[in-house]
Order: sequence, then C-alpha cells, then structure tokens
Amino acid sequence: MANRLKVAMIETILRLHQRGWSNRRIARELGIDRGTVARQIRTFKAPPNAATVLIGSEPIRADANAAISLTGFLESRREADQVGQALSVKGRGSVCEPWRALILAKLEQGLSAQRIYQDLVCEHGFPARYHSVQRYVRRLGSSQALPFRRMECAPGDEAQVDFGSGIPILQADGKRRRTHVFRIILSHSRKGYSEAVYRQTTEEFIACLENAFAHFGGVPKTLVLDNLKAGVEKPDWFDPELNPKLRSFAEHYGLAILPTRPRTPRHKGKIESGVAYVKNNGLKGHVFHSLEEENRHLLQWEATVADLRIHGTIRQQVIKVFTEVERPCLQRSPLERFPFFHEGQRRVQRDGHVEVDKAFYSVPLEYLGQVVWVRWDTRTVRVFNDRFEQITVHVKHDPGRFSTHGEHVAAEKISVIERGAGWLLGKVRRIGCQSRRWAEGVLQTRPIEGLRVLQGLLSLTKHHSSAMLEKACAIALSHGSYRLRTIRELLKRQQATQELLPFMEEHPIIRSLSDYAELLHACSEKESAP
Repeated sequence: MANRLKVAMIETILRLHQRGWSNRRIARELGIDRGTVARQIRTFKAPPNAATVLIGSEPIRADANAAISLTGFLESRREADQVGQALSVKGRGSVCEPWRALILAKLEQGLSAQRIYQDLVCEHGFPARYHSVQRYVRRLGSSQALPFRRMECAPGDEAQVDFGSGIPILQADGKRRRTHVFRIILSHSRKGYSEAVYRQTTEEFIACLENAFAHFGGVPKTLVLDNLKAGVEKPDWFDPELNPKLRSFAEHYGLAILPTRPRTPRHKGKIESGVAYVKNNGLKGHVFHSLEEENRHLLQWEATVADLRIHGTIRQQVIKVFTEVERPCLQRSPLERFPFFHEGQRRVQRDGHVEVDKAFYSVPLEYLGQVVWVRWDTRTVRVFNDRFEQITVHVKHDPGRFSTHGEHVAAEKISVIERGAGWLLGKVRRIGCQSRRWAEGVLQTRPIEGLRVLQGLLSLTKHHSSAMLEKACAIALSHGSYRLRTIRELLKRQQATQELLPFMEEHPIIRSLSDYAELLHACSEKESAP
C-alpha cells in the first residue's frame, strides 16, 4: 500500500499554500517531494465529491480514497499544531535566529556564509542546512545597509572636476558643432569655474585646469576626478596609472590627483550636481555662434549668478565664503605656467640621432638602433630609455638643425679638425724636438692646410723610426722647407745609403771548404760502387 501523509503534514501543506508559498518552497521546507505537494493541493481544490473537514475557520478537504477518519484527525491535531508552530518560525523568522549574535560577530570578521555554516555545525550542532544560513546572512546584509556619509573638506584642500555636454555651436553654414563643458568646484566654498571646449583631450583638459587655477588665484591640495581617458590611462582604485602629461602637470603645480572608484559617481557628488547646475541654469535655452561667445557667457554667469547664490547645502553666499575663507588657504601658483610638452617613441638612427620636429638630437652610443621615448616642448628636448629614465637633454632647435653632444660621438669618429692643432702638436712632440719645431713652423706658414700636413707627418711614424724623422725634420727646418714631400724625399735618401758589413771568412758556425770537399768525394765513391 502506498505511503500516505499524516493529517498534520497535509494540514501544514494546505496552510502554507494559503499563505502564498510556492510548491517548490513547501517541498523544500517539509523535506517531501514536490509532486506530493502538488497532489495535495489539487485534492484541496477538487470538486464537491470530496469530504470537507473544518479545522478552526479553514476548510480542509480530504479525498474519500484517503480514508481518514475524523477521530484520527483529531488525535493528530496536536502534532499538526507543533509542526505548524515550528514552520511558522521558519517562515517569519529563521532557524538561525538563536545564533544571531554569533553570526553577526563572524560577519564583522569578514567570514563567508559557507564558513559561518561550517562553524555552526561543528561548534554548536546546527540542525538546518547551508541555505538557511545563506538566506539569513543575505537578510542581515540587506537590513543593515549603512547610510552614505557626506564628506566635507577644509578650505583649500580639495577640488572636484568633471566634463558634461555643452550647448552646440551654431556655425555660419547652419551646422551645429558639439561642445563639452568643463566644470571644476572647490569643495569647501563651492566656487566654480566653467569652460566650453570642442574635445576632451589631455591638452584641452590641462589648459582648462590652468585657466581655472588662474581664475581662483591659487591651487588646491588635491584634485578629484573620474577616470576620464584624458587623465587616467589605467583605472585602479588603489594605484591608478595617470597620463604622463597630467602627472607632470601635478608635479609642476604641487597637487595630488585622486581618481574615484570606477562607476562610482557618488565619490564626487559635488561636481556631479555642479555639472547639472551649469547645464540647466547656465547654458540651457541659449544659442551661441562661437566657442569664445559661449565661454564669455559662462564667465559672466559665474560672476552674476553662480557666485552670488546662497548654496543649498552650506547656506551661505558662495563668493563670500570663497573670498573670506577659501582663497587665502589655496596654494600659490608657480611663476610660470606648465611647460606643455609632446611625447612619442623614436628609433635612434645610424648617425646616433633622433628626429623631433624635423630637427636632430644625439643620444648616447649604447642606444644606437634602439627605440627611445622623447618628450619635448618649446624650449627643451628630453630623451628617456624604456624604463623612462632620462638619458640626455637638448635645447630645442629649428627644423634641419643638429644638436650633438661631444660625449655622444665615438673617439674613432672625431676628425682632426675637431680635435684641433693643439692635439696634433702634442702627438708630434712625442717624436722629438726637431719634429715639434718643424710642425710649429708648418702651422705658422700654413695655418689651415697645416693640419693635414701634421696628420701626414704622424702617419710616417708607422714606417720610419723617430731618429730618421728627427734627422729629416732637422734638415728641412735648416732650409726653411715646410712641405711634407721634402720630409718624404729625405727619408728615401736615408734608406738608399746602406751600411756595408765586413766579409767574414772564419766563424764558429761556418764550415771550412775541406769539409765540403770530403763530402763530395764520399758521394762520388758511393755512386761508382757496383
């Protein structure tokens, strides 16, 4: 005979169904098959041929085939109440409720729901399943959401910056050109500056920042911005990689740049509302025919509207707080504006130079043929290696010019003209005093051509001794001849006069003629023998 449910379990199924529980949830909580739950609910909704039993004020229908007696039902009423009471705790509260304090303590330690469940089972004999703990932890997290904390800054500490969409420029041909509005706000006083631009490039971004600092008359300590491409190359909440130009700009002005967490606009809530304010109050409904006209309007609007308003948060006039409190706390701007630079990669050419704006600049010998980074502005050209370490710096030259440092030229490639007459005289001095005197006479009579003459004299040391050169230079010097061909002719004459050595008839290593005669006689006898 098939297993049949107890009356208490049937009543529980029907009560939970009337409360709106799904069949899946009822089956999971009671530990029975979902088909059994569906069958009991269908029986409850069956036609009038089924018997009806009233329990309290709720009707319970039992199938006639179930053969459930009223007496048995009443006897199991007490068991049904106990099961219903237990499940009501599960439905409205949780089986985890007795361990609420312990679970909260473990959540503060950063433990996961799985780890909490394991600890409850091992240490406290937790009777339910993991999903009960998971639901309870999720409910605790949703019920204990912390409110946002409003962060207020001291005067001069922080400024927030962002871009928004500006009013399109109506051009002369009737076309509209899209613009972007740059907005920066000092966090303490809410003093703002706005500027319209066509593009959100790094150059435009830095130019707007410089104009804003000039407008404020000082520089804040930190700058908060989102991860716009003009400023942040690789977003990272802990260690973002800033654009090199923006990083150099921050070093020049002595401020720290703090990008917000990606996709978290509340981290710069002041500028978010500030951009909406300038779009809706300052620009909406206006028509501009040039970018200059739009920027003039923004400056006037800042001075006559935005600065004079009573801010809704600080409840004070913006320009008054800025003038009296925040402006004296701003850092002083540098004497010179940021030397805006360009940068790019260049390959070192065979002559040891890199090309920048059609001019050429030398680099150290070890970088020949390699790729280097070059950063230049209107005054200087700086060259960096792949680790972005500066290897040389040059003054900016006009197109077509070469800038070569002496230490970047190999010693073998330095010409005699570059070395100069002093270097040549020093080399000739090593031959002897007569050669030095003759070389000095050459330079006096032939200042320019004499450099090559001295170079030729030094080349003769490869084939002639110093004594021969000294003798030739002395003779040439006595006749006042300062031509290199004279030295060469004198050297040839010295080579033609060869010293005659005396003929030696006897010597320990020379054999006598009688020895050779005996050798010939022995050889002839050997040939004549049969």
